[in-house]
Amino acid sequence: MPAAEPVGLPATAISAPDEAASDLQGAALAAPAPAAVAQPAVAAWLRLLRSEMRLMLSRRRNQAGLGVLAAIPIVMAIAVKIADPSNQHQGESFLASIVGNGFFVALAALVVEIGLFLPLAIAMLSGDAVAGEAQIGTLRGLLVVPVPRTRLLATKYVALVLGSFLGVLVVAVAGLVAGGALFGLHPVATLSGTTLALPVALWRLLLVVLYVTAFLAALSALGLFVSTLTEQPLGATVAVALISTTMWILDSIPQLGWLHPWLLVDKQVALADMLRDPIYWPTMRLGLLTDLAYVVVFLLAAWARFADKDVSG
Repeated sequence: MPAAEPVGLPATAISAPDEAASDLQGAALAAPAPAAVAQPAVAAWLRLLRSEMRLMLSRRRNQAGLGVLAAIPIVMAIAVKIADPSNQHQGESFLASIVGNGFFVALAALVVEIGLFLPLAIAMLSGDAVAGEAQIGTLRGLLVVPVPRTRLLATKYVALVLGSFLGVLVVAVAGLVAGGALFGLHPVATLSGTTLALPVALWRLLLVVLYVTAFLAALSALGLFVSTLTEQPLGATVAVALISTTMWILDSIPQLGWLHPWLLVDKQVALADMLRDPIYWPTMRLGLLTDLAYVVVFLLAAWARFADKDVSG
């Protein structure tokens, strides 16, 4: 006697669970693992970053800019070397300390360049980041590939930060080489009256380089935002340079003391606190918090602007 089929169910329903299980198994085999998806994404981002850095470093104007940044500490060291000996020990600045120790050429050069030359270099790089590619049409090509806009913007910002670090490092190394060649490198007298061994002083100099880089990273975020507002890289560069210069001018006016804490440049001279024993952190900590605030605000603004930027032209 044949077995009765289940009441209310068609015959095909009996095999449906087996078919569903087979479909799920096939989908599981076909779907890539999360790690397999993440790894190509990271590799693609690294390739994009390498391409961006190669483009940045291969441009003649950027190479010339690095040459200018390196030439300034060399010129400073030579000028102090041939200066009137009767005036060489006047003052308490890093420049006045160069004669006794070439280590201070690097610090003096960073203090001099942080007000104009380094911000100008960052203005050139950040102004060209988006506006330059929009002007020549390569930005549209990148987005057609397609490269997600968030990834592209993040890549350009990371490249700007690496470029900032490279520029500051070039100034410091050129200062050390020129100072060491003309005056020698010796243990460093701190602002607290103690003496640091040369290896410890070099470590402090690296911290100064990172502190200045943090300032330039914040300025790069501002510049990247300005670069998303226009397709004229020269206009973006001039705008960022003017903003930086204006902040330095406003920071030097005592009557505007209420405004100073809000200015990006206000705590940058605190890099001298790195030569206290022990290091005096409070002012530099405020400077780093200000840098972080500028980075967050202007990167979000750049992302909001770039997310719906029309690059079809």
